[in-house]
Amino acid sequence: MDTNDGKKYLYDVVNDFDVAMLVTHVANAIHARPMAIARLDEGIGAYLVTDINSLKVDEIRVNPQAILTFQSANKFAALRGELTVLRDRQLIEELWKETWKLWFPDGRSDPKIALLKFTAHEGEYWDNAGMQGIKYVIDAAKAYVAGETPKTDDAQHAKVRL
Repeated sequence: MDTNDGKKYLYDVVNDFDVAMLVTHVANAIHARPMAIARLDEGIGAYLVTDINSLKVDEIRVNPQAILTFQSANKFAALRGELTVLRDRQLIEELWKETWKLWFPDGRSDPKIALLKFTAHEGEYWDNAGMQGIKYVIDAAKAYVAGETPKTDDAQHAKVRL
């Protein structure tokens, strides 16, 4: 698969999501939690909003390597990359969403607001939605009858270097 096609497929899969699971490292363990996506860039970079005093910020400062995962009934993706903590007030202003007031009652000027910039280095997706799902069901039925494992094409599943 052409790298640009893979990036496009991957972006198309994750672009439908408003929330992702962020996985960070804690000493010898990992920690996952849902995070609202403030913005997703076509280069598969993402911005997440957080409280500067949160445990995840401490985790990121120790180890910036992270994973973002996305899951629905028919689409799945995992991005591996690293996080940077930003206090860019102009970017916070630009990305501000009124729903964030639940966590930041003082609004967009709340001094606790920080952004997590996720820079992806690699991604993987599985897309069984729409026509891809129909194609997979047909291929799976044929494989079942033949006693084989179904094969997927790049539109259904691929690993992508970013």
